[in-house]
Amino acid sequence: MQLREALNVRRGEVVAFIGAGGKTSALFRLGHELAAEGWRVLATTTTRIAADELVHVPSAVATDVSGTNPRPEALSRALNQHGFTFLYHTVISSGGIEKVIGIAPEMVDALIDGVDSDAILVEADGARRLPFKAPYAHEPVVPSSTTLAVPVVGIDCVGQPLDDDHVYNPQAMIAEYGYPYGERVRWMWVASVLRNPTLGLKGIPERARIAALINKVPESGLGRNLARLIGRLALREPRLSAVLCGAVQSAEPIYEVQRRVAAVVLAGGLSRRMNQPETSKVLLPWDGNKPIIRVIAERLKRLRLDDIVVVTGHVAERVRAALADEPVRFAHNADYRTGDMLSSLQTGLRALDESMAACLVVLGDQPQVDGRIIGQLMQAYAEGRGKIIAPSYKGRRGHPILLDRSLWQSILDLPYGAAPRDVINANAHQTFYVNVDTDSILRDIDTPEDYREARRRAGLA
Repeated sequence: MQLREALNVRRGEVVAFIGAGGKTSALFRLGHELAAEGWRVLATTTTRIAADELVHVPSAVATDVSGTNPRPEALSRALNQHGFTFLYHTVISSGGIEKVIGIAPEMVDALIDGVDSDAILVEADGARRLPFKAPYAHEPVVPSSTTLAVPVVGIDCVGQPLDDDHVYNPQAMIAEYGYPYGERVRWMWVASVLRNPTLGLKGIPERARIAALINKVPESGLGRNLARLIGRLALREPRLSAVLCGAVQSAEPIYEVQRRVAAVVLAGGLSRRMNQPETSKVLLPWDGNKPIIRVIAERLKRLRLDDIVVVTGHVAERVRAALADEPVRFAHNADYRTGDMLSSLQTGLRALDESMAACLVVLGDQPQVDGRIIGQLMQAYAEGRGKIIAPSYKGRRGHPILLDRSLWQSILDLPYGAAPRDVINANAHQTFYVNVDTDSILRDIDTPEDYREARRRAGLA
């Protein structure tokens, strides 16, 4: 997917790139993508960049000599002619290398009202072209008007020595975490630094949203797997909304976007067709005589989900007891007697934190739920395949189903008597199907015959 799509850049944004491992390349890539869509894009830096980087932008405008006047008329003309221009203060030569000196962060704040651009992109950090960094006391230089901050790291830092030749300011990482100087950088270290408020997230305004970028990721193999792991671990920091994995100099720069995904497990039904009104089918014994609901919870917790909410209703206390010590939360559906599946799903959605980007709808009577299939659903979502990701067996849709947050309100607005499938069917154009080789996605337990057959097929009879 394109960088602008992965970052969800909106008109009026001030986007600040910080960190190391490809900030300048990412900035210019985003600028060209937005300009190609007809946006008027102004780029600048609050630090300095190599003068030869300016070949990547169609136009550049210098401030006045004092550096206090951005010359808005000249900027407007450049934007009219080129759509994408770079603002700087001056060019200096240091050690035979020409450097472009940027503008004060306060000038970026003033440009919002002073220049008619659709977006302002700012390189707000320096790293001597190294792939991994921790900031010094004076860094980064992030404008207070920043609405989107993009901390960047290069995946090629993994396996490199943690020293001054390969990492920018390794001493700060050592002081924070006690990593040994000269030791090979591990992927867990990258995630820890990236999400640290005083390291990777330092200087970002409180109201800005944050989407990190892991750059120079190979399309497949170990490097991509490591980037995915870094992203999942980094997302434990609530301020991070997403972690992009890709290579900004590739034709398709972003391979996947890791976001927070929760599971809503529907376990509150009356189980009327089981003819056992005193209990619930989710409490029937399964593998090793564990209740079905506990088997499901144990499988879900292995998948690095960001939250698991079990919706209770009928025999709620017994369901809670069956999940003692499991890492789940509970939400009680007070309308379980009349509301059916819809009211349970609505209860679960309301219980999820605002930081969740999507949820998996998991049936509480589906003990055959396959972690491998859930992994495929989550990967398809990360790759931007659709807002609804569903498994399909021979053309038939099954469960679990992954729903992007943008569709939750439509489900919450459904009236009594409607069903979640009404929203799914109405959004067929946003649905992606993962074809699977097992009919377990179609099989739940509604009747005693279903239960006996499911146990037989699972080798438990």
